[in-house]
Amino acid sequence: MKKVLCFLMALSIVFLATACSQGPGEGENWKIAIITNTVSQNEEEYRSAEFVVNKYGKDRVVHELWPDNFMNEQEQMISVLTKLAADPDIKAIIINQAVPGTNPAVDKFLEVRDKDDVLIIYASPQENAPDVSARADIILQPDELAMGVAIPRQAKRQGAKTLVHYSFPRHMSIPILAARRDIMREECERLGIEFVEATAPDPTSEAGVTGAQQFILEDVPKMVEKYGKDTSFFSTNCSMQVPLIDAAFKAGAIYTQPCCPSPYHGFPSALGLDVPEDIVGGLQDVIEQTTKIIEDAGLGGRFSTWPVPAAMMSTIAGAEYAIKWIEGETNGKVDLEVLQQCMADYAGMSIELNPYVENEVTYDNYLLFLVDFLTYGDLPEQE
Repeated sequence: MKKVLCFLMALSIVFLATACSQGPGEGENWKIAIITNTVSQNEEEYRSAEFVVNKYGKDRVVHELWPDNFMNEQEQMISVLTKLAADPDIKAIIINQAVPGTNPAVDKFLEVRDKDDVLIIYASPQENAPDVSARADIILQPDELAMGVAIPRQAKRQGAKTLVHYSFPRHMSIPILAARRDIMREECERLGIEFVEATAPDPTSEAGVTGAQQFILEDVPKMVEKYGKDTSFFSTNCSMQVPLIDAAFKAGAIYTQPCCPSPYHGFPSALGLDVPEDIVGGLQDVIEQTTKIIEDAGLGGRFSTWPVPAAMMSTIAGAEYAIKWIEGETNGKVDLEVLQQCMADYAGMSIELNPYVENEVTYDNYLLFLVDFLTYGDLPEQE
């Protein structure tokens, strides 16, 4: 009898030890929620969430949307998070993009849910670093500050003599975007490129997305007439990328990188490409289509981007990481090794993550990444 009791006690200890090592959703029903912008604001973010839904099914992945005019619809944003909070099976939330208003919406979510029991991932946040890092467990963002150097250097290799930077006050109130602009200006000066800061309509203002896009279509030809075809164009806003590529292509100008670097961001719609249903497996086909169209137009080397979609990588790798965390396969909420592997699995290349530093404060959960350029066609020979 004693031997039986000892065996049962030992078995109980093993069971308890195993249970303690489980993630919060292991052996339970669980779901992850992905919140993205609408197709009109950023189709790539939207499609990346669709990919995760198709992979794991609607019983595992919930896809919610921010309102188009999120700047004026804070209550709608809060309602999205309130609905998610009411579902106890939601164990992780990936928000791409974490637009203004995300923080108060997440605050409402955390009034109902225990932060320790839910993994919250922000992608490309647009609010201050101290505020977002206090709410999100992980923040993923392309290294905007490093882009401040990388974009002018690539533009120089493409033959640019002028770089036009389109933005608006709302974006320039975001510290990391304003700092990138300042770095771009300094790097342009160092390289002998004229830097032009141009103000465009905010797509969330009364002009709307249509008004902002029409402005770009009309303004780019004027800029080319003033500064010449060796002008590179950049905009901080997603909805402006299609008209910017379209106008730069028709004018024979230079387009160095979308705001969210990716072969999918702006190029397919602007150039009339066939986008495959499998947006992950079909990436190389889209790159080849884009290269042919640009080279056939005699513009080889004048258009470039990143070889992997940054926004899609944040959503898809973030979702894969969230599932691993739920299933107890990570060392805590921020496991850099596992996260980097999830991103590398998507990108097909190693991805380095570096913490964001602002005012001498390091935010260990605010992680930046940078990828080298994909140029459509050969760069011109340097003098």
